[in-house]
Amino acid sequence: MPEIHGHRGARALQPENTLPGLAHALAIGVDALEFDVTLTADDGLILAHDLTVDSTVFDGPLVGRAWRSLTLPEIATLDAGGRHPVTPYEETFVAVPGTSVPALDQVCALAGPSGVIMSVELKTEPAWPDADVHLLVSLTLDVLAAHGCAGRARILGFDWRVLRHSAELAPDIPRVALIEPFTWADGSAWLAGLDPASYHPTTGFVAAARDVGAAFVSPWDGLTSPAVIAAAHEAGLGVIVWTVNDPEAMAALADLGVDGIVTDRPDLLRVVLGRNGFALPARYVNGPA
Repeated sequence: MPEIHGHRGARALQPENTLPGLAHALAIGVDALEFDVTLTADDGLILAHDLTVDSTVFDGPLVGRAWRSLTLPEIATLDAGGRHPVTPYEETFVAVPGTSVPALDQVCALAGPSGVIMSVELKTEPAWPDADVHLLVSLTLDVLAAHGCAGRARILGFDWRVLRHSAELAPDIPRVALIEPFTWADGSAWLAGLDPASYHPTTGFVAAARDVGAAFVSPWDGLTSPAVIAAAHEAGLGVIVWTVNDPEAMAALADLGVDGIVTDRPDLLRVVLGRNGFALPARYVNGPA
């Protein structure tokens, strides 16, 4: 049965990587909340997808600045409650003006009682010093543990150094190897020293994910195929596909036996899976419903 993963909360419906957006996904009913965490200048942990202040979400003089160069008080001046342009979510997106950029501990306080899986994608890039990658992983694991969320967390990364450090620091927390064509390329600096040229040309990233110690491989939808799914399951890995918003594609992936589907439309995925006879996760609005 495929898990429903709310992408950055419910990105097509409410502001991404925000407390209102995550709460909305919980109210819809998801198996997992997927969200992004990165470091600030004062070693805070905030939710943000890009490594810089993104003009799609934010306005003002901080746009384009690296989050790693900004302090928590500076970040507190930003409004994360909108999206401009709203494309491609014109018919569904509802802004929540005045929404702040949340810290990871706020997310744990919100989602912890729900019991959902917390899919925590740690945002770095190959140019980051390894010490900063280690710090991000270590601080994240500390916050998850402090809130009692480590037992249902997963650590995700395109930068597979994240997975290696997580394996060292918290081997019992499952790791998810994210992959897309940009990172799965000869000479890639994203793969913690692994070389795609050493692997099968179409399904090799599955074996590479296994070799880096992942429990799941999470490919871009365009890299997913029946052969990839079969290879992953044969290797003992789960398959979580991103980001799928088309109902026909959702149904096809469910039929192929993927283990999870990441979507901006968890409401739509619930309809598709329910129509096809799959059990659905509980809704959660200050308690299961």
